[in-house]
Order: sequence, then structure tokens, then C-alpha cells
Amino acid sequence: MKKRSLKKSFGFKKPLSALLFFSAIIIGNSSFAHSYGDPTKTTTDSARKAATKELLRAFSILGQTAKIIHRHDTGETATPSVPFAFGDFSWVNGVNRQTSTLLDGPVFTPDITIDVNYTRSNRNPIDNTVVGSTALARNNEMTLNMLAFGGDFHWNNVRGRVMMQFGTRATEVPRNDYSGYKGQYDLPDAYRYLSETYVGYHWNKWHGVNLDMGIFMSYIGMFSYNNFENWSYQPSFTSDNTPWFFNGIRLQMFPTEKTKMEVWLINGWQSYAMFNKMPGIGFSWMHRPKEYISMISNNYVGTDVAGMPNCYCFHTDNSFQLRYLNRPASTNGITKAAFTLTGDFGFQSGGIYTPFGEHTASNFISGMVYHRIWFAHNHMAWNIGGGYMSNPSKYLVLIPPGQATDKFLAGATPGASFNAWDCSTTLQYMPSENITIEFEVVHRAANQDYFAGSGGVTGPDGYQNGAGIPGTSYNPNSYQPSTGTWQPDLVKSETRGVFAMICRF
Repeated sequence: MKKRSLKKSFGFKKPLSALLFFSAIIIGNSSFAHSYGDPTKTTTDSARKAATKELLRAFSILGQTAKIIHRHDTGETATPSVPFAFGDFSWVNGVNRQTSTLLDGPVFTPDITIDVNYTRSNRNPIDNTVVGSTALARNNEMTLNMLAFGGDFHWNNVRGRVMMQFGTRATEVPRNDYSGYKGQYDLPDAYRYLSETYVGYHWNKWHGVNLDMGIFMSYIGMFSYNNFENWSYQPSFTSDNTPWFFNGIRLQMFPTEKTKMEVWLINGWQSYAMFNKMPGIGFSWMHRPKEYISMISNNYVGTDVAGMPNCYCFHTDNSFQLRYLNRPASTNGITKAAFTLTGDFGFQSGGIYTPFGEHTASNFISGMVYHRIWFAHNHMAWNIGGGYMSNPSKYLVLIPPGQATDKFLAGATPGASFNAWDCSTTLQYMPSENITIEFEVVHRAANQDYFAGSGGVTGPDGYQNGAGIPGTSYNPNSYQPSTGTWQPDLVKSETRGVFAMICRF
């Protein structure tokens, strides 16, 4: 009888392929036998679960073996590993903690976030307006902070992302961009409902190279634009006063699975348009040598002062995050603990500004630190932290809205001091990967009147169309009956509570 070759019998070209395949079969059989034991005995639910787990492990081994066989038989080299896939970085502040995506498809991966909050200030402003925040807008009201929907397109090496945004953030963030008033076509309204939209191409070079063009999220300040990814709800001044988005071109490079480098050529610092002729130029470096360490450095230079083409802005942002405790097997106590450190430095130089002049200073020095612990099987977490910001000339301070805008800008002269600090504590409940329920207490203070007082920033009765009407409810510290004039009520500090529910699919 003629002997059949391995290739004709089983489809294997080489003996090594057959050896690997049959080894995997043996492992699978042993896993099955170990899980079920004696087949004549009744199998319990726990045994069934254990058996299922072992069988899945066996199938995984078979799948990996098949890939090895294919590469061995065809002479192909292994595909470079996905960047940062060697560890679990869901603990990092500003990173999505979800391990899977609903409705993920071969061409499109959807992304939907619903962020609703309620906040109450101890100042209880008559017009319900929050000053100095991009995460909060209205006091004493249920507020839709952000409804974001869209997702990622991926076909062969072509990539793209579209994220729409609705809610108060569609007004809070664009209003701080003065570049949109240069020229025509009303850019703040044209772009306000797009939080992130770009098209790009991926090259299979190193561990990946991407070239994207459009509006994309920045990484400055450590906190994510999507509050679902953050340890706390109200970011510290370092994050809230640095850019959430860039408009332009970015080149992402992953030379190793632990390192990402980016180069930016953009219109400016969180600006839809260019203030002057020179585009903004930036560079980002992120390194995660171990699963419990994350480091990032962002650097930017541009000419972002309207009407001052020779005034240059420089900024560097640097963050270090460390998970120093990880006990996933803990049933009742703490499962993880981590902390973050962030330091920023920047300045404007040229025209009427100097970095550190006595009467012309224009710089930005800030820092923040947060500490977080997870417990109850990672379904709950407690965070505490805060930060400090010094910004002479106020070139990065969020401008108060309403009638307070002119009052604030009148004091935003070169060398004008602005120092502020904040602290917060946050308790989060995460019953599933798709929802976060949180309660936060945050205190913020500045060296000058900045936050909304009880008289608000809109008018004597709190309404835009009721300004200057005597006899309505008003704050005697801001309304002057002798002259019949009204001034916005700003104070130096505030304490508020925040309750929020954030759902993401």
C-alpha cells in the first residue's frame, strides 16, 4: 500500500506544521478532560463554566497555531504588534476604559456618548451661568453637556473619523476662538457641531504610520475632551485653559509598540482659522515602557495673537502617570491605585509682550496632581486632586461670558496678574463598561474677581432682554440705583457640587 504524504492527508507542507497542529489538538483534549473529569459523574454549573473557559482557551491556541503554521509554510514574517497593545492602559486618565465596542463592523466602528450633568454653586447666580469652565455651563439645571455621535471608518489603509457634538459644549468651546471672526463665512457656526472630523491614510511601516487632515483632538493637559474617559468631571485650570482641538495636519509615527511620535502643522492653538500668516507647529511624544507607566510631552509654537504677526507663542505640556498598585484578584478591598503629575510652561514674546517683563509679562506656568483608587471589583473609584495656574496678561484664561466679557478684557493687559487654583474630590460608580455615574465637589479660586456671583453676568433680573430694568431681583453689590447702571457680579472663589451621568456605546 502506497504511503500518503502529510500534505495529501492533512494539507501540511512540512513536518513542523503537523507537529504544531497535533500539539494544539492534544492541549485542547487535555483541557477538556481536565475540566470535565469523569464523564460518568454529574457536572455542576461551575464545572461547566470552567470547561467552557478551557475550551475557549484551547480554540485560541488552535487559532494562534494556525497563524504560525501559515507563516511557517508561506515564509511570511509576523505582523508588527499593535501599538500599546502589550498592556492594559485603561487605568490612564484620559483613556477609554472600555475593552470592546458595540456594533463594531469591518468598515465602520460607531461611537456614541451622552453626557448629562447637574451642578450647583454656593454663589447661586441669578442667571444660572457658570463662568470659567468648558465642562459646565448652567447652574441649578439639568444640562445636556454633550451628545456626541459618529465613529471611525476603516477600509484597507484608508481611515477617517467623524464625531458630531451637540449640547452646551457646542457653544462653550467655539466661543473661546477669536480667529473665527477674521474674514467671512462664520467659522464658529460652520464648525461648532463637529468635535472631530478628519480623513487619513495608514502605512504598514514600523508599528504604523498615519497621516490625517482635518479637526482632531489635542492631547495637551492630560484630560480627555470626552468626560467618560476622565478621573474627574471638572478639569483643573491646566487642562481647561489649554486647547481641546487642532485644525490642520498631523503625522503619527509608531517606531515601536511602546512609543508614539506626532508632528502637527495646524491653523493655531484651538483655532478654526489662522490669526496671522504663520501656521502653528507642534510635536508630541508618548512613551509607555511598562503597563503601569505613561509619559507624554507636547510642544507647540505659533503666532496666535490677532494683529501681531511678530508675537510668538511657545508652550510645553508634560505629564507622568503611574499605577503603583494592581490587585485584580481582590474581592472586597482596593484593586488599583495610581497618580498623575502634569506641568506646563509657556510664554508670548514679541510686539507688546515679553515672557517675564515687569509690566509686559505674558507667560503661563501651571501644574496639577491627581490620585485615584479603584475598589469593589473596579466598579467604583475615588479621586482627589487639584492644580495651580499663573497666567500674566491672561492670554489663555477662559473669557467670562455675557456682560462680564468687556469687564474682564479691560483688565487683560500685558503684565496683568492672574493666579488661580482649584481642588476637587470625585466618587465614580461604574456598574458596566458603558456608563459612569459620578458625584464631585470642586473648589476654585483666583486672585481677582472672576467667577459668577449671586448677581450673575447677564443682567439685573438674570435675563438677556431685561438688563437695566429697576425693581427686578438684583444683587445690591452689582446694581447701583443712584446711577441706574448695572455691573456683572464677579467673585474670587466658588464651591460647587456636580452630579453627572455619562453613557457611551
